[in-house]
Amino acid sequence: MTAAGFSPSAHDSALFIHASPRGRTLLLLYVDDMIITGDDSEYIAFVKARLREQFLMTDLGPLCYFLGIEVSSTSDVFYFSQEKYIQDLLTRAALGDERTVETPMELHVQLRASDGDPLSDLTRYRHIVGSLVYLAVTHPDISYPVHILSQFVSAPSSVHYSHLLRVLRYLRGTITRRLFFPRSSSLHLQAYSDATWASDPLDRRSLSVYYVFLGGSLIAWKTKKQTAVSVRVQRLSCDLWLF
Repeated sequence: MTAAGFSPSAHDSALFIHASPRGRTLLLLYVDDMIITGDDSEYIAFVKARLREQFLMTDLGPLCYFLGIEVSSTSDVFYFSQEKYIQDLLTRAALGDERTVETPMELHVQLRASDGDPLSDLTRYRHIVGSLVYLAVTHPDISYPVHILSQFVSAPSSVHYSHLLRVLRYLRGTITRRLFFPRSSSLHLQAYSDATWASDPLDRRSLSVYYVFLGGSLIAWKTKKQTAVSVRVQRLSCDLWLF
C-alpha cells in the first residue's frame, strides 16, 4: 500500500488513503477482502493493476457484500444491512417458535449475575452474544441490550438467556431494517449523548451512550459503562433560631 502511494489512517489501521489533485482514493483492507473507492477513477485502475502484479486477485465489481454486510444503492441513496447474517443467526439459534417482539429489551430491566439458574452449556450463550456484537455494526437499536447481556458471558443464567432470546425475536420482526445514506445529505455534523444514573445494580456505575449524524445519516454510535461511580450531592438547608 505504501509503495502504491497510500498513507495509513491515524484512526483505523485497516484504512489507507491516497490524495491527489484529481481526488481522493480510500482502500479498506481486512485479511484478504478489500474495498477500493474514491473519485479518482484513473488511480483506482492503477492500484488494481499493481495489485494484480503482486497477488492473485479477483475483482468482484461494484460493492454489494463485505464481511457479512450487504450494500445496495439507487441513484439517490445507499443502504447497509445484515439481513442474511440475521437469518443465519436465527437458524443457528433454532428458536422453537415464530414470535416477535416490539423492543429488544424490556423497559427498566436490571439484570444481576445471581438471577436465575446457571446454564449447563455456556457455549451457546457466548456464541449468540458474540454474533450480536458484530450485528450492532448496522443495528444501533440493539447496542444497549447487547452491552448489558455481554457482561454475563462468563457465567450466564437462564434469566440472561431468556433476555437474549428476546433480542433474537426482536431481530426476527425487524430483519428488513437497514441503515440509509442519502447522496444528497448535508455535511452538517450533529452528536447526541445521554446517560443513565447509577443504573447498574451491583457497582452503581452509569451507562453512557452517544449517536453521531452526518446530515441525516447515522455514522457512529456506542454504549459504554462509565469508569467512575456517579455521586449525587444535595445541599441541605436549615434555619437557625436564636433565643
